[in-house]
Amino acid sequence: MSILAMNMGGHARGGFEDNPYYRPGEVATSNAQLIERLVRIAREIGRSVASPGEVRTLLRLQRPR
Repeated sequence: MSILAMNMGGHARGGFEDNPYYRPGEVATSNAQLIERLVRIAREIGRSVASPGEVRTLLRLQRPR
């Protein structure tokens, strides 16, 4: 679903809370592994990747103390 969202111009998010599998039948080793794949795919299709600060601004979240 994340790839579809990115192709349609939307935003994507990922991590164990969304789906713990890296591929069918294979549990991801970490959240980082899942996010690294999303970042790679985003760059391959010409999408930029937001920094943590940009995401906080986009979602109107306060910076953690």
